[in-house]
Amino acid sequence: MVDSLINTLLVAVGLYVYLSLFRQVAARHDGAASLGERQLGLPEAIAAALLVGWFALNIFLATQVQAEVFDVRQLLFTGGFSFTVIALLTGLLQLRGFSVLSLGGFSRLGFGRIVSTAAVLLFAAYPLLLLADALSRRLLGEGASRQQIVEMFTSSQTLGQRVLIIVLAITVAPFAEEFMFRFFLYGVFKRYLGRGLGLVLNSLLFGAVHAHLPSFAPLFVLGGCFTLAYEWSGSILVSMTMHALFNFLSLSALAFPDLLPQ
Repeated sequence: MVDSLINTLLVAVGLYVYLSLFRQVAARHDGAASLGERQLGLPEAIAAALLVGWFALNIFLATQVQAEVFDVRQLLFTGGFSFTVIALLTGLLQLRGFSVLSLGGFSRLGFGRIVSTAAVLLFAAYPLLLLADALSRRLLGEGASRQQIVEMFTSSQTLGQRVLIIVLAITVAPFAEEFMFRFFLYGVFKRYLGRGLGLVLNSLLFGAVHAHLPSFAPLFVLGGCFTLAYEWSGSILVSMTMHALFNFLSLSALAFPDLLPQ
């Protein structure tokens, strides 16, 4: 009974925090420095459509293959390809006269403010993630399948392999995914569809691209929290840090199941 009350209170606090962020963001009329506030054109829309098409292809291919085992070449190729995409998007924006550093708010906040904001907002997001996960499990059942990165982590044979996965998960993945999803795609969605619909569409795509149905609902919620954190703070580094912390805690729970809850 006490645990249920505490969980309900934490969910209520999480909802209050993120609804407050959304209201504050929606109330702003000062042209905040985020990509979607500027006049994007056809080149950005075409690039976004190609990126969404690439994600759709990856989702389709992921449904056709078996669970992944550890493959360092695949991890490095994926990371290299992601950085190539980021370089191309950055080049396009620079040619179009956009300042990526300014639009992304890379120098907007100090290191301490970034880390503290990310930690607090991630803490507020966790009850919402756990609620979404519980509802998903109730609707879909527990199931035996796990996300590909989890399968790769648990199937890795050496400490070095696990360390490599953790390092990539807390450095490359947060930077690449937040740049593509929150900074670029959300910016384009917001420009043409509006803030609310853009947030929902971006979160749907973020959840779907992981190609794991049992995790779709919590990943959808997580994507929305990352987007609101970026919009409210004005710095993509906040959502990147949240993403890195989340991945670190998730993989740490797998590495030390007796110390951390699953």
